[in-house]
Amino acid sequence: MSGQQIGKEGLLSKLIDLDINADTIDHPAVFTVEEAIPHVAHLDGMFAKNLFMKDKKKKLWLLCAPHNADVKLNDLCKMVKASGSLRFADESVLLEKLGLRQGAVTLFGLINDTNKDVTLILDSRFTENVYPKIHFHPMVNSATTGITSEDLKKFIEHTGHKPIIVKLD
Repeated sequence: MSGQQIGKEGLLSKLIDLDINADTIDHPAVFTVEEAIPHVAHLDGMFAKNLFMKDKKKKLWLLCAPHNADVKLNDLCKMVKASGSLRFADESVLLEKLGLRQGAVTLFGLINDTNKDVTLILDSRFTENVYPKIHFHPMVNSATTGITSEDLKKFIEHTGHKPIIVKLD
């Protein structure tokens, strides 16, 4: 990406500009969903699991699903017709494309993917108003931001990404 990448404050400002009602809480830095749950369990809604991956042809993928979804990468690969298998992408690619570090992977990073190099895979429950709020890291792993499904759709539309919707267990 050329130019300055958007961080936490820039993201929160952009959410306001987009008329997205976001609730953000700060907490200690966490590197896994399991570490995050004690800090977000009191929040109304679902904490998201976000996986940044690449396939055999180095196409980049970002999966966003409920934190408790059973993600089988082989099955997911077939669902989205990825080339070969899906595996985690290097942190250098994550930083270059989404402006994120390991432990802070978030759908909000798509705001930095102006070239649309990353394909978003979104669990269908995140588009169907199943949860009052969906919680993501706001570009850093020391905070959590919650938005509604409708606002999630608005944010994705703003980034210009066309998600592949999947049904996970």
